[in-house]
Amino acid sequence: MSLAEFDVAGQKVLLVGAGRGIGKGIALAFAEAGADVAITSLSEATVGKVAEEVRALGRVALPLTGDATKSADMDRIASQVLAEFGHIDTLVNCVGDSIRKPVVKLPGAADEGMTEDEWNHVVNINLTGAFQGCRAIGPHMLERGQGSVINISGWASFRGRPGSAAYDAAKAGVMRFTESVAQEWAPYGVRVNTVAPGYFPDPEQMSADAYQARQETAKETVPLGRLGKLKEPGYLCVFLASPAGSYITGQTWAVDGGVSIKHP
Repeated sequence: MSLAEFDVAGQKVLLVGAGRGIGKGIALAFAEAGADVAITSLSEATVGKVAEEVRALGRVALPLTGDATKSADMDRIASQVLAEFGHIDTLVNCVGDSIRKPVVKLPGAADEGMTEDEWNHVVNINLTGAFQGCRAIGPHMLERGQGSVINISGWASFRGRPGSAAYDAAKAGVMRFTESVAQEWAPYGVRVNTVAPGYFPDPEQMSADAYQARQETAKETVPLGRLGKLKEPGYLCVFLASPAGSYITGQTWAVDGGVSIKHP
């Protein structure tokens, strides 16, 4: 027997950054749960492939392209989705990228420090992307008086690491951004939460040997002893988007096999 409170069948979901990896996994999880999904990416090829997989599950897929950090692109995407779907129940902001460098070159080290352009790129794609999604879709949800926003962060939200200042700061920023917007929008019936995944490499983006090597490393570094499967953050997103999550807002949920609680 299934619980109606966990049902998202018929929902209209916009996933920003779903051409591959975790975003793709979230899109497929929603489709399996009965939702129709609009999916965006910079590349028509990647978003088109995911759309085909969604349609194979019997759901409607709307593939769109655009830069999630640009207001004009996000406004266009919002208009296209609303024209096709009529409304948006759930927004998932899932764009991200990382450049591992020290802030400045360290004495005796070979790696150069991060440039201004590199810093801006990492912060924009990980943090500004969440802002742009909320800015473009927020007015629609607020007017409807309902909706769920899910920002995808990372376990770096909870702990900084050397060589990862821009990425870790941006991911921590997503957590605080979520808390702020959740309080602004709660009186209007719109919930905002963050999902913070751990290690989720996409098997289609690497060789089988490289993926297996990552899996072997995970046995030693991840408390649960394995890498994450791409749909696993999606299952949590489905829960947060469902009526079962209706009393949850402003929270950051780790899906990381225990990495964020492990001390070096």
